[in-house]
Amino acid sequence: MRRPTFTRSRARGAAGVALTAIFAAAAVALAGPSAMASVADPDVPPGETASYNMTHLSNQPKNGALQGTGSDIAFQGKYAYAGNYDGFTVYDLTNKANPKQVVQVYCPGSQNDVSVYKNILVLSTDSSRSDDSCASTSLPATEKSAWEGIKIWDISNPLSPRYVKSIETECGSHTHSLAPSKNGRDLYAYVSSYSPNATFPDCQPPHDFISIVKIPVKHPTQAKLVATPNLFPDGGYEGDPDRSASTTSGCHDITTYAKYDLAAGACMGDGILMDIKNRERPRVISQVRDTENFAFWHSATFNNDATKVVFTDELGGGGLATCTGEFAPELGANGIYDIKKGRHGTTELKFQSYYKIPRINTENENCVAHNGSLIPVKGKDLMVQSWYQGGVSVFDFTDSKRPREVAWFDRGEGVSSGGTWSTYYYNGYAYSNDLGIGFDTYDIDDRIDGKAERVKLTSLNPQMQERF
Repeated sequence: MRRPTFTRSRARGAAGVALTAIFAAAAVALAGPSAMASVADPDVPPGETASYNMTHLSNQPKNGALQGTGSDIAFQGKYAYAGNYDGFTVYDLTNKANPKQVVQVYCPGSQNDVSVYKNILVLSTDSSRSDDSCASTSLPATEKSAWEGIKIWDISNPLSPRYVKSIETECGSHTHSLAPSKNGRDLYAYVSSYSPNATFPDCQPPHDFISIVKIPVKHPTQAKLVATPNLFPDGGYEGDPDRSASTTSGCHDITTYAKYDLAAGACMGDGILMDIKNRERPRVISQVRDTENFAFWHSATFNNDATKVVFTDELGGGGLATCTGEFAPELGANGIYDIKKGRHGTTELKFQSYYKIPRINTENENCVAHNGSLIPVKGKDLMVQSWYQGGVSVFDFTDSKRPREVAWFDRGEGVSSGGTWSTYYYNGYAYSNDLGIGFDTYDIDDRIDGKAERVKLTSLNPQMQERF
C-alpha cells in the first residue's frame, strides 16, 4: 500500500478507503467516459462470501495489543511471521488448517513489513518515530531527530524474538528485500522508500536511490548501511498529474532472485530489472514505463525460471474501488512482461498482457492489484494474489499473453473494512493477512495446485524468491 506524498508523518494504509476522496477526481479521468455509467451489481452481495476452487478454512482475528493494519507475511519452518502496523505476530502452522497464535511482539511503526532468513528477522519502519525503540511515539517527518528505517531481530528462538539492531535509512523503509551473499556469510537488505519532500530533513528530493544494509549472518549487531546506489541518474519518469501517474522518486518494492543474480524493482513511475551479481552495486539492465495505463508501479514477482515478471499497479494507493466495472481492465491491474535477450547481450522487459480480476465489486470496496506469490507447480506459472476487498485471486500466466483466473475467494462489502493485503502460498495452503480482520487460511482445489503440495519449502520470503 502506498500513501499520498503529503502524509509522510502518519501511519499509512490503516484505512485505505479514506484515500478514495483524495483520488476521486483523478479516478474519473483515468476511467474515461465509462466512469459516468451506473455501477453494476456486485458478483458477491454485501455481507456474504463466495469462492471458486478455493475453500476458506479459518480466520485468526486481530487481538491484544496489535490492533493496527495487517501487512506482509514471511514463513520459516512451521511458523508464519505476520506484520502489523503495531508490531508482528508469530503463528504456529502445525495445524495448517487452523494456525495457532503463539507470540505477539508490540513494536509500532508502519508498515512493519517483515522478512526472515535463518536466525534473522527484518522489520520495515516507514513512519517518523521519536526513536528506534518499541516504545517510540509518532513525530512529524519535519522533525530532524525523528527516526525510521529497519529493525533487526534474533529469532533463533521463534517463541522469544529479540530486538538486536536498528539502521536508520533516508525516507525510512516502506519495504525491504533480502539477498544473501554468495558465501552465505552476509545478508543484504535492499531498502525501498520514496516520497521525498524539501521540508523533510531526512528525506530530501530527488531521492532516486535505494539503501543497502549489510547484515553479517552470525553477527547481526554489526549490521551497517553500505551503499545508496542511484538507480535513476536521469531522474526517472516525471509523472502525469492528469491521470494521477506517479513521479519516480525511489522504489516501492524490489524482489530479488539470488540464484539468477537478478532483482525486479517496482519504482513508482518505472519498472526495472537489475543485475545484482555484486550485491552492493546493483545495476539497472532494463527499464520500462507504461504511460497509458500504469499509475503506480507497486511490486514485482518473477516466475520460477526467471523468464517473466509480473508487475502490479496500485492505482489510487489501495483506496479506490477500481473493480466496479467503471475502470478499464488495464487499470489497477498486473502487467506481465517476458524477459528477453536483446542484441549485443542486452536484456529487455517485453510487455505481454494485463491481468485484472474479472469480478465486479461495489463502489464502496477498495480493490486493486496487491501482494502475492507463486504457487510451486512445475511446468506452470501460477500466482495467488491479494486484491484488498476484491479478495484473493489465483491466476495462470503460463501463456503470458493470455492470463486467466482459475480460483478465487471474495468477501462482499461490509465483511472486512480494508480487505486482504498479502496472500502467499506455503506448503500446501494459502495464507492471507487482512488489513482489518486478521490472518486467514485457504485450501486451493487440488485440480489447481495438487502438484504444489509435493513441494516442501523450509522458508518463504515473497520479496526474496528461491527456485522450487
